[in-house]
Amino acid sequence: MGRCPDCGQWGSLLEERVTTEQRGVARSGSPAARSGAPTPITAVDIRNVARLSTGLGELDRVLGGGIVPGSLVLISGAPGIGKSTLLLQAAIRIAGAETVLYVSSEESPEQIRFRAARLGPLSERLLLLAETSLQVVLDQAERLRPNVLVIDSIQTLASDELESPPGAISQVREVAVRLMGLAKTKEVSTVVIGHITKDGSIAGPKALEHLVDAVISMEGEEHQVHRLLRTTKNRFGPSPEVGLFEMTERGLCEVADGSELFLSQRPSGASGSVVVPTLEGSRPLLVELQALVAAPGTPVPRRVLNGVEANRGALLLAVLEKRLGLRLGACDVYVNIVGGVRVSETAADLGLAAAVISSARNLPLDPGLVVFGEIGLAGEVRAVPMAERRLQEAARLGFTRCLLPRHNLDRAPSVPPSLRVTGLSTLDDLARELEPARASG
Repeated sequence: MGRCPDCGQWGSLLEERVTTEQRGVARSGSPAARSGAPTPITAVDIRNVARLSTGLGELDRVLGGGIVPGSLVLISGAPGIGKSTLLLQAAIRIAGAETVLYVSSEESPEQIRFRAARLGPLSERLLLLAETSLQVVLDQAERLRPNVLVIDSIQTLASDELESPPGAISQVREVAVRLMGLAKTKEVSTVVIGHITKDGSIAGPKALEHLVDAVISMEGEEHQVHRLLRTTKNRFGPSPEVGLFEMTERGLCEVADGSELFLSQRPSGASGSVVVPTLEGSRPLLVELQALVAAPGTPVPRRVLNGVEANRGALLLAVLEKRLGLRLGACDVYVNIVGGVRVSETAADLGLAAAVISSARNLPLDPGLVVFGEIGLAGEVRAVPMAERRLQEAARLGFTRCLLPRHNLDRAPSVPPSLRVTGLSTLDDLARELEPARASG
C-alpha cells in the first residue's frame, strides 16, 4: 500500500525486518542501570560532570557550557551553511587535548585534510574515517574509545541489518538508536549532523529529535556572512540559547558583540529604520528593523517580510491600518531585519509598527531611539519579559531614548541613568511619540 489508511499520507508505510533480538540502551553508566535493576532516587549520584570545551565559546554557550560526556547532540541546517566547517573546527580544537574520531560519509580523508589546513593547527589525536556502514563505525568507536565522535551525516550512514537505503526513515531511526547506545554505555560524546527538508524541518523521523539530548539549528542567509546557532532542545542546559559566528576565509569566527556588528552600517536620517532590543535565549541582541511603504507596482499590493514571521507581520499591518488609519492596503510594504537575522518573539511588534509609521509618513526617527513591545489586535501595547536586560544592552551601546510598554515601566525595572524611557499604552501613544517635535525634544 502506498497510502496509510489511518492518516491518509502517501509514502509513509515502511517495510522493516522483524527480529526477536532484544536490545536495550542504558541511560547511565551505573551498575544498576546496566543490570536493569531500579535505583532509589536518593541513591542517584548527582555530582557535577565536567563538560568538555569545544574551544569555540559561542558553541559552548549553546551547549550550556560544553559537551556533556556521553551525550548525543544533533546539529542541522541548510546545505552549505557551514555545519561541517563548524564541527571540523571544534574537532581540531578538542583534539589538542582529547581523542576525536571524525566520521564522514560524504567526503574523503583527503578532502577533509584539505579543508582542515586553513582552520587551525592539526593534531594526531584527530582521527578521520570515511565510511557509510554503521557497523564499521561502531566497531572502530569501540576499539578506539574516542572522547568525541563526530558523524557527518546521520542520513548517509546505513545499518547492514536493514534493507532500506541510507536516509530512509527506518535507517535514520536505527542509526540514531545505535549511536545513542554507544554514547550512553561507553560515555562517548557524539555529535551528528542532520540534513533538512525543503520546509526546513530535520529529515527523518520526528523520533530522531526526541532521542538526542540536544538539538541545535544553524541559521543564516545564503549571501550573508553571519551564522546563528540556535538551541531548540537541551537536556543539559538552557533552551533556547544562541551563538553568533561570521563566515570568513579561515572558517567560522566567533562574534562576541552581535549588537555592534548588526548596527555598524546603520544609515542616519533615513525614514523606516528603527533599532529593536531582542532576546535570543538569555542573550540581548540589538537589531535594525527596516520598513518601506511604497506605491504599488502591481494591481495587487505586495507584502514582503524578511526576518519576521509572515503571518505575524500581516496581522500587525492590519492592526495599523484599522487603529491608526494608515492606508496600507493600497501600498506595497517591505520589511527587513538587517544581517539575515530572524526574530520570532513578539517584542519586535512595536519596532515593526514604528518603522512602518516612519516610512508611511516619511518621518526619520531619532537615531538614539530603541523600541520594543507586543501589540494586540485592539491596538494595545502589551508587556514583554526581561525588559531590564534589554534596557541595559541599549544603554551599553549609547542609545539615549526608549519606547516600551507602560506595564513594563510600571514594574519599575532598573533603568540606566543615561536612558530616557517612555511607557506606551496604545498605538496612538506610539504615533504621538514619533512626531518630529517629540523625537527631537
